[in-house]
Amino acid sequence: MENASDTQSAPGGRRNFLGLVTAATAAAGAGACLWPFLQSLAPRDSAAAHLPVDVDISALPPGQQIVVTWQGKPVFITHRTPESLAALQDAALTGRLRDGQSNDRQQPPYARNWHRSLDPRYGVVVGICTHLGCVPAYKPLPEGQGGGNWPGGYACPCHGSKFDLAGRVFRGAPAPYNLPVPPYSMPSPTVIRLGENPAGQDFDFAGIQQL
Repeated sequence: MENASDTQSAPGGRRNFLGLVTAATAAAGAGACLWPFLQSLAPRDSAAAHLPVDVDISALPPGQQIVVTWQGKPVFITHRTPESLAALQDAALTGRLRDGQSNDRQQPPYARNWHRSLDPRYGVVVGICTHLGCVPAYKPLPEGQGGGNWPGGYACPCHGSKFDLAGRVFRGAPAPYNLPVPPYSMPSPTVIRLGENPAGQDFDFAGIQQL
């Protein structure tokens, strides 16, 4: 004969079991989401984190960009076309920029020029918007297809800040500074070495105006 107490406790037992399963599943999901965040808080090996990073750009075609990680930050390396280089020197463009002459300390001294780089063909910027830290999108619009005088460059999807292909911010944007240029050198014409200044140059990335 079935025990009355067993009959009464079974549904409750099933509910408790399902509740435990649901809680365990939710906890596992939360842990999966939380893990990258916890990893970001974990102390890194300072020596390994500051080692230079070599990037082979021999296969990077004009008009294209690659994104690499340096010290946990996204770095945009862009092969600029002759047309985009001409646009960067256009006085009408530089007049629309907040810091068109790169007077703010957002780049090494050797990158304080109209193209903000060692080699005009290759742009190297940290891809973090100086407004609230979002990652701007690469928007190299075709010649004549910009619309609204937008020459192409980088557009932040968060609050609309726009930068040219040298990482210089346009006036009226929420971002207060140009995209930072990291310390880097070019040991060969097809290799960019992030985190190492050229011989005879001294630049500490920690001294930039704002990331």
